[in-house]
Amino acid sequence: MRRKEFIKISGIAGLSLAIFPQFSFNNFSGEFSRNQLIGKGNPDIVGDSYTSKMHKTAKEAFHKMKAAAAKENINIEVVSAFRSFQRQKEIFEGKYKRFTNEGLTPEKAIEKIIEYSTIPGTSRHHWGTDIDIIDANAPRPANVLMPENFHGTGPFCKLKTWLNENSESFGFYEVYTDNGNRKGFKYEPWHFSYAPVSIPMLKAYKEQIDVKKMLSEEKIVGSEHFSEAFVTKYVKENIFDINPKLL
Repeated sequence: MRRKEFIKISGIAGLSLAIFPQFSFNNFSGEFSRNQLIGKGNPDIVGDSYTSKMHKTAKEAFHKMKAAAAKENINIEVVSAFRSFQRQKEIFEGKYKRFTNEGLTPEKAIEKIIEYSTIPGTSRHHWGTDIDIIDANAPRPANVLMPENFHGTGPFCKLKTWLNENSESFGFYEVYTDNGNRKGFKYEPWHFSYAPVSIPMLKAYKEQIDVKKMLSEEKIVGSEHFSEAFVTKYVKENIFDINPKLL
């Protein structure tokens, strides 16, 4: 079979063998600790900055994808990769304090935060498999991570077109797609996930992490406003309502 035919095969095992025959999902399935899953430590993360830290196999695949894009004069730049629990906590709590100080109720502040930002302990960036990317060869707008930059006359249109045609052959899939029926986080044309690792990590997360309990244990500012109904909805929509190819 050719690579394109392999990619169409559904299922975790099929995806892993299709894209990277040398990888076996047996190496990843069920081998994750709580700390790995919530961003508190992962020996497989390599790199020395928030733009270079990734899961080691995701990093290898990313460099192959970057080299291929460079042949089309596209310079894929990572603006965010691995994000630790502590860093996500700082982001979340900073926004929570700012929004509540501006007059929003705690519930409205949380609702506004989770339009784009995850609650610490629930971010896919904790796994080192997910990256936010732009084209460094294009003019750089003040706010790079805006959907309009990737469509119409936006500076990253060439990158987006190339990713649509090629990213999956390197194992990277868009996470929060432009699907009107999808709920949870808003459309992010810059956010891609390395499926051969992120799929089994998501499966392990679902099996091992009681999100309500975890959020309570971690004592996140504002967590007293995470009701049972809110957490149930958040898990369903923000964690699992993603590109079905990544489930």
